[in-house]
Amino acid sequence: MLTHLVGGRVIDPANGRDAVGDVWWRDGRIIDAPSETRTEATYDATGKIVMAGAIDIHSHIAGWNVNTARLLLPEYHRAAAQRPAATPLSYAGWSTFETGCRYAAMGFTTVVEPAVSPHYALHAHLELADIPIIDKATLAVLGNDDYLLTLLHAQESESAIEDYVAWILDMTRSIGIKVVNAGGAAAFKENIRQFSLDDVVPNYGVSSRKIVNALQHAVNNLGVPHPLHVHCNNLGLAGNVATALDTIAAAEGLPLHLAHLQFYGYGTEGERGFSSAAARLAEAVNAASDVTVDVGQVMFGPTVTISSDVLRQFNARGRARPRKWLILDGDANGAGVVPYDYRRSDFYNAVQWAVGLELFLLINDPERVFFTTDHPNGAPFTSYPEIFALLMSRDLRAKWIADLPRAAMAMTTLPSITREYTLPEIAAMTRAAPARLFGLTDRGHLGTGAVADVAVYEDDADRAKMFRAAALVFKDGERVVRDGEITRRTWGRALTVAPPRDRATDRRMKDYYDARYGVSDELFKVPAHALGRPEPFGVVPCRP
Repeated sequence: MLTHLVGGRVIDPANGRDAVGDVWWRDGRIIDAPSETRTEATYDATGKIVMAGAIDIHSHIAGWNVNTARLLLPEYHRAAAQRPAATPLSYAGWSTFETGCRYAAMGFTTVVEPAVSPHYALHAHLELADIPIIDKATLAVLGNDDYLLTLLHAQESESAIEDYVAWILDMTRSIGIKVVNAGGAAAFKENIRQFSLDDVVPNYGVSSRKIVNALQHAVNNLGVPHPLHVHCNNLGLAGNVATALDTIAAAEGLPLHLAHLQFYGYGTEGERGFSSAAARLAEAVNAASDVTVDVGQVMFGPTVTISSDVLRQFNARGRARPRKWLILDGDANGAGVVPYDYRRSDFYNAVQWAVGLELFLLINDPERVFFTTDHPNGAPFTSYPEIFALLMSRDLRAKWIADLPRAAMAMTTLPSITREYTLPEIAAMTRAAPARLFGLTDRGHLGTGAVADVAVYEDDADRAKMFRAAALVFKDGERVVRDGEITRRTWGRALTVAPPRDRATDRRMKDYYDARYGVSDELFKVPAHALGRPEPFGVVPCRP
């Protein structure tokens, strides 16, 4: 089927394109302008903005911690018989099905779930298969698991660690590896309640730094496109900027991605001992060309924090709003669910809000800082349009700042920042750069051969309104959204990598599961036939 999108302002940073023009596609792929003019479908985009479908690299949309939050907080569920008009995530919805619809309505066509415990990968993929329209991917969580820590304790070779990482990627059908407070959850099981980069895990004798370094090298040596995705130690604590700076320095020139950096942007200045250290952090990121980050922007309102950082969640339980929480300290990382309400009047919450925006605005390269709220931890993903508007207008930021505690704003540099993001920078940050970060050469751009994931927006001065409801969205060439409403529900695929490994690893892992758990490792693998979708996976090539 030949489709022609006519006369929009095409913003495609990956191909250096920002001009009024046309986009053509046939059978789900972008093509050059054909010689024939007869099309099956033509859409007029005159006066509108045309971009590739957006990519969210870090959003918790599936997995055991997400579902534990649903069970803990039934009053927040859209299916509840009675509930207040506005509740945490009421605009995002909890159901897997609505997740895909809400993302698509905003022009997003690919989303990465960034924290899947390997033993719960099948459950996560069953959920992802129920999310319509968008393509998905997962990051498998390592760094607190007995097998890896035992390898490190025994000083096994780099190749042994690489084979294990490759086996995990294959078992979980993931696109990359994440480490969450490396060693911290293992230390938590020994009643340790604070754990830093150079602290040592009891019984294993390895430091958090050693764990991160080993996984970073393994991911890089295997040719996995996405670098190690790091949730640092000491999340949310005053003065934790030192931890983030140490982690950046520890990268030693190898690619490294730091997750939700806002939660590590805190200093200890002022009477309350809590201040923004975003300027120092941004300076370090600007100087470290191999480091990429996502922000984890906080927005005001009720939400729920969910994390595999069980140590951090246990320490945060006293601030739960409403007053209930849940900690699951199972094998490896476990999980914690703590509902929370970010308040405009709260000094600390106002500083957090400012820190995220400072990082966006002070990191120079929009292709190395990625757009996230760490959904739902900082805010639901449906708040993205409001954040786009804040980034694009210093006047709008000034209005928000005027309503926040002066003492909090005095602890930040945000009031003095005049930078405004442009539409090409927004496109780079949400399209071209995420695709490159994950090795997704077939998306994030509108060049020949790309999948026809296309988002069309009204060019509205109210940028929040503009990005909240796309005028048109096409997924794999099919129109799925018109004027913010879903017109067709398709089924995306889960994107994976499959680096090579020594097949002797399979026998070693079988023996390990038999001896440690008394069950077969086959029970934890993700077979394609279980998902109930035709061709549920798409393989992303690794670097040679």
